Amino acid sequence: MLITIIFFTIAACAAISLAAELRRDLMMMQQNSYRIDRYRRWLRSSADTTSWPRLTGMAVALASLAAFATDRVGMTLIGAFAIGNIWYLSTRRYKKPLVMTPRARRIYTVSAIISIAVAAVAAIASSDEPSPLTPAFAAAVALQLLYCASHIVIMAAVWLLQPLENRINRRYRDDAARILASCRGLKVVGITGSYGKTSTKHYLKRILDEHFATCMTPGSYNTTMGVVRTIREYLKPYDEVFIVEMGAKQPGDIKEICDLVHPDYGILTAVGEQHLESFGSIENVQRTKFELVDSLPSDGYAAVNNDFPFAANREVANTHCDRYAVGNTAGAQWTATDITYSPQGTTFTVNGPDGLEMQLQTRLVGECNISNLLAAIAVAVRLGVPQEKIRFAVADIRQVEHRLSLRRTPGGITIIDDAFNSNPTGSAMALDVLSGMTGGKRIVVTPGMIELGERQEKLNYELGRKAASCADIAIIVGRYNREAIRSGAADGGMTDDRIIITDTFAQAQSELAGIMKPGDTVLYENDLPDTFK
Repeated sequence: MLITIIFFTIAACAAISLAAELRRDLMMMQQNSYRIDRYRRWLRSSADTTSWPRLTGMAVALASLAAFATDRVGMTLIGAFAIGNIWYLSTRRYKKPLVMTPRARRIYTVSAIISIAVAAVAAIASSDEPSPLTPAFAAAVALQLLYCASHIVIMAAVWLLQPLENRINRRYRDDAARILASCRGLKVVGITGSYGKTSTKHYLKRILDEHFATCMTPGSYNTTMGVVRTIREYLKPYDEVFIVEMGAKQPGDIKEICDLVHPDYGILTAVGEQHLESFGSIENVQRTKFELVDSLPSDGYAAVNNDFPFAANREVANTHCDRYAVGNTAGAQWTATDITYSPQGTTFTVNGPDGLEMQLQTRLVGECNISNLLAAIAVAVRLGVPQEKIRFAVADIRQVEHRLSLRRTPGGITIIDDAFNSNPTGSAMALDVLSGMTGGKRIVVTPGMIELGERQEKLNYELGRKAASCADIAIIVGRYNREAIRSGAADGGMTDDRIIITDTFAQAQSELAGIMKPGDTVLYENDLPDTFK
């Protein structure tokens, strides 16, 4: 009787171990937007299916079933592994933990049902003669094997639930469309681009708030369902302008959002080498980003960033289009000139159509931020916001967290925080800002850039070369892009004693603590999610 109780207790531990692993797998599935194809790409690149816990778990399962093992030996092995795995997973900390949304709960529930069903079948089958396994032992072995194949369980749950999710999403979309139709006179501004979307959205809202009742998609709610949620939960009947950030992982994503909100105005901030892994080519990125501009009506308005070749070379004939630029100003209707940086921020002059000229001051730094401001100002003028209100709002704009934001610590260290999402153009601009900080050592902390497809190694190599000319010390975090960045920095002239290699951001912080002094500047360039090491 005692042995039976012990066996069932060990089987329960194996079930808890599997539940903890399924929760971690669900977190990674959530970070991959619940898309099985993206999740499978992550599995291939991360080698998570052959990680040491997974291989150890498989070894335990095989040893438990080996001819020389008794059920007591097998249960002891499974119990020891389960307890160790529960402790290991409970002590891990993640940058972006699982958010247990209704969809996540449904997936987790179906995963649990699949696991319980498999364990029950194994237990029932073992009760028939001449099976040498006791039901508890058979269930424990099944749970251990499911642990080794937990990725498959999660993918199966997502696949089984897809028809239900489609029906739920359709109902939410129809409700959002009904709400939009009831908002008479609402002006919709779409914002898309390879980067700069979120910052531009915040800048535009701050300016429009001086003149209109304005709603915007919060955070990074830039998918169709994120926009749907914003409409259903945030949009008010009295709002006059709705600013919609539009993100894309594949062609058609932006068109889907446009078909829902029907934008009147559009801003295209950039067409660059971002998410090349899913898009395949810069031409596909261009076609997808221009889905916003192509959706605008003939009496609409588009502001397109001419500083990016694949934005500048695309003609727009379906609506009125103004080009804006900080660098490639030829043919641009909106430009920023006389840009001067200081510890207090930036002063610059905006030049617009019909001789418009505004001298402005902002707390923001970096050419990318001035470019984003320029787009927001162009749309604000088009919407009729007076210049005095624009000038006041621009001076009052706060830096968006983790997007080239600047702050000083009580110890006299300047922090440039560009950790949200690095890209080739943005990282170069951030390094240019770092290079202008000459009061002390200039230190860049970066794990490099991701989702760049075949260009990943080359572009991270160039990041390293750029860092060598703009920084005194480079701290490279993680293994994912380590060699490419280190090689680029070395070829750029940075000596080995100025290149510091760390596995984690915690180690990078420890290294920083030993070298920072008052007057130094630290640039945090990107912060990879848990799906990357």
